Amino acid sequence: MRIKFLGHACVQVIGSKTILFDPYLTGNPVAAAKAADVQADYILLTHGHGDHLGDTVAIAKRTGAKVVAMVELANWLSQQGVDAMGMNIGGSYQFEDGLKVKLVPAWHSSQLPDGAPCGLAAGFIFWLDGKCLYHAGDTGLFGDMREVIAPHDLDWAFIPIGDYYTMGPADALCAARWLNAKNYLPIHYNTFPLLKQDAAAFKAAVEQNTPAKCAVLQPGGECEA
Repeated sequence: MRIKFLGHACVQVIGSKTILFDPYLTGNPVAAAKAADVQADYILLTHGHGDHLGDTVAIAKRTGAKVVAMVELANWLSQQGVDAMGMNIGGSYQFEDGLKVKLVPAWHSSQLPDGAPCGLAAGFIFWLDGKCLYHAGDTGLFGDMREVIAPHDLDWAFIPIGDYYTMGPADALCAARWLNAKNYLPIHYNTFPLLKQDAAAFKAAVEQNTPAKCAVLQPGGECEA
């Protein structure tokens, strides 16, 4: 399995299935791929803000990918002609092809680019090819990271460090302590000047203060899971 960082919060996990998160590519100043070139079997969408919804509709229609999202957001996507499955916080689903997903809380707002509400923001725990991974989505620090998410024995956690709209590095380090994942990938930083952060310093802090490893990937970079 490989993990590829495409910029902002867009992560592609490539194993027996290709999972794409929050495909904000068009208009993303640091995007490492074009929407027309990205492949996906599933798109897991954490919330409806434009920098996460991004190119979901175009990619899903071109590839036939199934989109999994909060039920209100999934209903809107279905109206756009997308194969979308709506879930809610705490729910899980086992697909026949081996992927399992679970929606977990994220402390953040969610609305469509036109301002219409579309349910809660969420994070995803997912299981593929014997690995358990967590994409936190946009979120602040919250105690259920320790009580609800950490017990899943995470191999990887993708967590935001950009601050302002999400956790900054100090809160993300606390999250890393609580989540107790084996590996971390910082996301949602350096896309815009407002989100400027030193990912190398965050990596050093994680590896000095937890037993975990932290991968810092430039947009387009990838690593083995």
